Amino acid sequence: MTTPLQFTQAFWNNPHPVYAQLREESPVRPVTLPNGMEIWLVTRYADCRAALADPRLSKRQGAGDNARSLAQPVRSPLTRHLLANDPPDHTRLRRLVSREFTARRVEALRPRVGELSAALIASLRERGASAELVEDYAVHLPIQVICELLGVPIEDQADFRRWTSVMVSASASAGGAGVPEAAAAFVGYLLGLIGRKRAAPAGDLLSALIATRDEGDRLDEDELTSMAFLLLLAGHETTVNLIGSGMYTLLTRPDVRRSLEADPALVPAAVEEFLRLESPVETATSRTATEPVTYGGVTIPAGAMVAISLLAADRDPERFPEPDAFDLGRPDNQHLAFGYGIHYCLGAPLARLEAQIAFTDLLAAFPGMALAVPADRVDWRPGTLIRGPVALPVTL
Repeated sequence: MTTPLQFTQAFWNNPHPVYAQLREESPVRPVTLPNGMEIWLVTRYADCRAALADPRLSKRQGAGDNARSLAQPVRSPLTRHLLANDPPDHTRLRRLVSREFTARRVEALRPRVGELSAALIASLRERGASAELVEDYAVHLPIQVICELLGVPIEDQADFRRWTSVMVSASASAGGAGVPEAAAAFVGYLLGLIGRKRAAPAGDLLSALIATRDEGDRLDEDELTSMAFLLLLAGHETTVNLIGSGMYTLLTRPDVRRSLEADPALVPAAVEEFLRLESPVETATSRTATEPVTYGGVTIPAGAMVAISLLAADRDPERFPEPDAFDLGRPDNQHLAFGYGIHYCLGAPLARLEAQIAFTDLLAAFPGMALAVPADRVDWRPGTLIRGPVALPVTL
């Protein structure tokens, strides 16, 4: 495939045919993103998995002449978190954060997530015969959960949602308009929040991260700011789009929906297929080749930026038979939606918990739910980082 990729709304709405062509004809190739960034795109599962675990691909900004992260287009203090560092810094940060952000803490949230979901469903019922699922449900559940987990005032959600939206959409257009201002506003907000938590610690995760120690080691101010930023960003953006794309799948594949309504115990397996079919993270945050690296017989030069397409990898027929089919019994469903290797998503258990509750509750509450527009009229978010429907108008 020698022609340039056309990053149009038609591509954002359905990139799968293009990715299928890339996997077949040029699975490792240079592309120019809408924001002007030159980057090498990797699309086959085996190559993507290898690249995700390759220590020669650095997450550290400044590792190459053109190094600039897709997710973090600004420098410190928002680039001192897990996704922007290599070992040994990454190892140290993950150890400190993992002491507090544990599976036990996440599982303890299950009753509260259920309460928040029930309240949102009650609000949907009050709206009458129609609703917009992204704005009225999918956005609010993960934001309320991450706010409570971190100890962020819920009344501030509109501000940080606006800032993160600007930052994650930077790859969709030239110039990255508004990114420096959004980053500066976010930093200022987080510094103030951390200061208040230092003065009056509570039982939330942010207070715990401020206080955590490991053999005398602790997170410094920039690291705390950056980790709070990452947890707020990843803690809601990923799940918003997982819920949105999963509901789109259920509303357009009635056989899948009937299976889950008949047996809600299948919901966890369904979540894994939602993740595989429409990964909420389309492309992993970029890396820089610190030396020449070869995937699929193609050598990427040292200093080049590399983008790993999770969305393309998870529909690779070499790894997943009938990759476009939704298979609740799919064996060995080791998709890459949460990454692979040392950068595997720390928040994956939380995203899974929220999604399982969301789909179970929505299916039980609204058995007659249907899309209020034709499926091909649903627009998906532009950009190479986050994937999900912009809006899902439904009748209840």
